[in-house]
Formats: sequence, C-alpha cells, structure tokens
Amino acid sequence: MSLINTINSITGVNLDSFSPEPMIDGKGTHGGYCGPAVKPIALNMVAEIARGAETRGLPISGIGGVTTWRDAAEFFALGAGNVQVCTAAMTYGFKVVQEMISGLSQYLDEKDMTLSDLVGRATPNVTDWQFLNLNYVTKAHIDEAACIKCGRCYAACEDTSHQAIAMSADRVFSVKDDECVACNLCVNVCPVEDCITMVPMAKGAVDPRTGLKVGDYANWTTHPNNPMSAKAAE
Repeated sequence: MSLINTINSITGVNLDSFSPEPMIDGKGTHGGYCGPAVKPIALNMVAEIARGAETRGLPISGIGGVTTWRDAAEFFALGAGNVQVCTAAMTYGFKVVQEMISGLSQYLDEKDMTLSDLVGRATPNVTDWQFLNLNYVTKAHIDEAACIKCGRCYAACEDTSHQAIAMSADRVFSVKDDECVACNLCVNVCPVEDCITMVPMAKGAVDPRTGLKVGDYANWTTHPNNPMSAKAAE
C-alpha cells in the first residue's frame, strides 16, 4: 500500500483559450502532482508510521520526491528501510540513482555510520507539537559578512511578522532581540545559506522580549494558559 501517490492538481489555466493546461482539443483535466513538491508530505507519513504505537517496526519503503542522496538519507533517518525513485528517473534518467548511491555512501563514510545506523535515527526526535519545549528560547542572528543586503528578511519581518529587524541608512540589517519571537521567517526567506541563524539563549538568561529567565523544559500540557492543564485547574 502506498501512503502517498500523485495528488490531483491543475498546473495552470491558459488565459487565451480558458482551458486547463496541458490542453487537448480545447479541454483539459487534472494531472498528478509529484516529485520534490510532495516530499514533505511523504516524510511526515513515513515518520508517523515509524513512531506509531501500532505500526512501529513495520517495513517501510520511502517514496515521494526522492531526487538526491540527501532526500534518500532523510527518508532512511525517519525509518524507511529503502527508497523508490520515479519522477527523478523520468527527469534525469536512471544514472541519477548511481549519483544517489555515491553521495549516500560518502555521507555514511564521513559520519562513520552504516545504513542500518541511519535507519530510524531521527524518529525519536519527531514529537507532537504540545510536547515541544516552550522554554527553549532562540534569537535570530544576521552574519553581516555574509549578508548581500537584499533586504528580504527586513521586508518579511516588517510587513508580515514582528518588526524585529532594523535597517540602517546604508542597509545594514540587525535583529532587535527585544522583539524577536524566533518565528524563523527571516531564515526561510534569506537566499544566503547560514547568513541568518537561530542562536539559543542559555538557561537562566533573561529574554529581553519577555523579561523572564529561560527556564527548564516545559510544554503546552503544563502551561498555565492551557485550560486543560493541571496548573490551570488549580
């Protein structure tokens, strides 16, 4: 059984003939959305099977957007025992599989791991949102040396987030720690890898945004704002 196959989708509409594309004799229909676009959905499904109480231990074959060795490694890390490739082979030919094997072998050698060591390595770190540590505080940091001054982080944060990035007259960007909520939006929109990173605050340090000290692990199930928590019931 396949957890994910292609997803019914329409790639676009021809605004001259007013028909879906691709068009056959003036008409069109849905196609199958596949490849890298469905990889996040497939990874989640593999993780849910690998960590589920009733499904844990079942053999899993990872499919959905496997294009590079890194994609394959991510599926293995979440519990897949092997992976399958379709769209990538259709796009690049069967040699893409050899490139995956080569890249994965090099990665395992560098990590001094076997494939068996990799399978399921990330599964224990997948949890439900309510168990995430609410006392884990990070702040965005911009590497000025790596910054190309495109301003995407500033625009995104200023217009759609928390106005936590300042821009000087000569376009030097800096983070306002007293406004940053660690939403990661700036990291996601930055075109330069590792130019913006999230730096954790040490336990006991005072968060300039809230004025509170960074504390021990605590999650939503015990948070006083949760009406169902034990603390809220007291």
